[in-house]
Amino acid sequence: MSGTTYPSSTREFAQIRGELSPQTEAAFQAFSKAVFTDGALSAKTKQVIAVAVAHVTQCPYCIRGHTKAALRQGASKKELMEAIWVAAEMRAGGTYAHSVLAIDEMEKAATAKNL
Repeated sequence: MSGTTYPSSTREFAQIRGELSPQTEAAFQAFSKAVFTDGALSAKTKQVIAVAVAHVTQCPYCIRGHTKAALRQGASKKELMEAIWVAAEMRAGGTYAHSVLAIDEMEKAATAKNL
């Protein structure tokens, strides 16, 4: 393991994961392949979406892997950066939208004090 927070994703780790749960690993790989195949959305579009989602979930392995895959599918750097900005807005938007929960509690507390 290197001095980073996350160890590098290696073939050895993938092999161990497969050995520990071969049927589940095979099912996951088949599912992943099916998800990222051209359909109503192109494989490129799906990979660009995956880059955005990976930033929201903050998975460093997913960020790297799906960025590489998106580039292989023909995504441009500008497309990827726009998708990342969309992810940032959605993450911030979630915080903004959920602020009503805190405001609701503050209002309840203020009302309770005034009773």
